[in-house]
Amino acid sequence: MRELHISEITAAVRRLCMEANGVLPAALEQCIRCAKEKERSEAGKSVFDDLCANLDAAKETGLPICQDTGMAVIFMRIGQDVHLVGGDLREAVNAGVAAGYLDGYLRCSVVSDPLERVNTTNNTPAVLHLDIVSGDRVEIDVCPKGFGSENMSALKMLTPAASADDIVAFVTDTVRKAGSNPCPPIVVGVGIGGDFEQCAYLAKKALCRDISIRNPKALYADLEQKMLESINALGIGPQGYGGTVTALAVNIEQGATHIAGLPVSVNIGCHVTRHASCVL
Repeated sequence: MRELHISEITAAVRRLCMEANGVLPAALEQCIRCAKEKERSEAGKSVFDDLCANLDAAKETGLPICQDTGMAVIFMRIGQDVHLVGGDLREAVNAGVAAGYLDGYLRCSVVSDPLERVNTTNNTPAVLHLDIVSGDRVEIDVCPKGFGSENMSALKMLTPAASADDIVAFVTDTVRKAGSNPCPPIVVGVGIGGDFEQCAYLAKKALCRDISIRNPKALYADLEQKMLESINALGIGPQGYGGTVTALAVNIEQGATHIAGLPVSVNIGCHVTRHASCVL
């Protein structure tokens, strides 16, 4: 049994909150920089110039890539041979988020109650997804999620009679309705299967997967490509000015489901779909 003091988790979460908001994952940044060559619209090409200049400025100044530094979404996989000592895990995570957002001068956007709308002033509490796995390590993914894109997400309870084309159509229509609101070019996370709430979790998990990694099942990797082509055929383009690159990638995660159901969810991420990770 390996002991891990929760102060290490607090420190890691603090660092990852600042890192994720300042530097994009390498594969996503490279995709944005290369997308200008694929874009046929002159207005779209100009937008890509601005997006790349923004990425460069964030690196040079240490400022966030986007003014919406998001709600902290954290995926944590805890090895069953790890014994956490020194305090409460959830409190440690929230302490790390608070420190990361305050020390990093990141915008605090979380309200304590959805109707009373009182800002918590430190961007807590985080959305925390915990998973117990084998081993003696703790893996942490911090994924700040802005709500211009989050608000454009959707879930639909299809029936087993629905076809793959029906799923592609639902995903494409969700992006069509979103239009320019999620700051395209976007990354699209799709969850297929599970039940109502697990389906949404799968879409969020898919959104936070590196865009260079395709689904390991050929069936779903093929669907990812079909969805990407269908979305880019919409012509929404970078920042909604029209063009051929509306989405940079589509990631699918799937799970077991009931014989009577086929849930499908779509979680949209803006062009700065951020995440940073570490292993303790």
